[in-house]
Amino acid sequence: MNTFGKLFTLTTYGESHGVAVGGIIDGMPAGIEVDEAFLQAEMARRKPGQSAITTDRKEEDHVELLSGIFEGKTTGTPIGFEVRNNNQHSQDYENIRNLYRPSHADFTYTQKYGLRDHRGGGRSSARETLSRVVGGAFAKMALRTQGIQVQAFTSQVGNLVLPGFYSDYDLAEAERNAVRCPDPTLAAQMEQLIKEVKAEGDTIGGVVTCVIKNVPVGLGEPCFDKLHAALGQAMLSINACKGFDYGLGFADCGRRGSEMIDTFVREGNKITTLSNHSGGIQGGISNGQDIYFRCAFKPVATLLQEVETVTLDGEATTLKARGRHDPCVLPRAVPVVEAMAAMVVLDFLLMNNARL
Repeated sequence: MNTFGKLFTLTTYGESHGVAVGGIIDGMPAGIEVDEAFLQAEMARRKPGQSAITTDRKEEDHVELLSGIFEGKTTGTPIGFEVRNNNQHSQDYENIRNLYRPSHADFTYTQKYGLRDHRGGGRSSARETLSRVVGGAFAKMALRTQGIQVQAFTSQVGNLVLPGFYSDYDLAEAERNAVRCPDPTLAAQMEQLIKEVKAEGDTIGGVVTCVIKNVPVGLGEPCFDKLHAALGQAMLSINACKGFDYGLGFADCGRRGSEMIDTFVREGNKITTLSNHSGGIQGGISNGQDIYFRCAFKPVATLLQEVETVTLDGEATTLKARGRHDPCVLPRAVPVVEAMAAMVVLDFLLMNNARL
């Protein structure tokens, strides 16, 4: 299953240490102005080597657009694209050819397919997510025409948690620091923590929060394609994502209903709610309020420490990983979360027979 979406679809291909990673976008509305500078800026947010707290791998991640665009606008036909891999260090992975890395996809891929690409994880590598960012960039270009905005940010690293609610912050601040947290003081503490963890050869996880603004009422297809279900599936398909909740979610599920209901009121010519505990979705359908959700990301499984494991034959051994790895995925996961959210919303807009 290498294709995502129903009407707006993204099919991805490629491996971490192969020739290239790319994809085909289908269902993109015609006549949308293609902002290539924006596309490349989105790629720069995800690319490796962008700061001292990300992997040292250096890739420009230049996107070559192959089809589906004429005179600067989308034609409505499939958009093919490709990003060449230029900075692989495949030799760094030779020591894991005949063993399984703990908490990686090595064992499961081998059991399912009978073989695996040990170089950087092959298809299971998070490098595949660059194709998602391309798809998300095109989705964002289409959503712009409807005034819909998607903004994600780092809200937790380790035990450092952004206090309060997203509306308490200027979310634009998130793009002004390496961690992508909208609180500059907390961002500096998060960055220091990641550096300390990296120096120990360890890794750390946390949470990315995403807010989608100006979504119209009515997106969602009950019973089995509820909007929050589609967002959850999209987020949990991202490498290292281990959990999803929306609205007040897990943190407040122990409270009473009298504290949590969103009371309806009339404002001018429309009906709205006094609060947004539901996270912009009720009955699986958007209600016009901000949609907000959180994604939990585990610590990266590759440790630059000696760990115990087994060989392909099951013999006990030890592994000291080599290569270039993220000590924390959160800063680079932010644009991936946005991309997946943008593609979901555009897909559901098209299901509602919207003409962009």
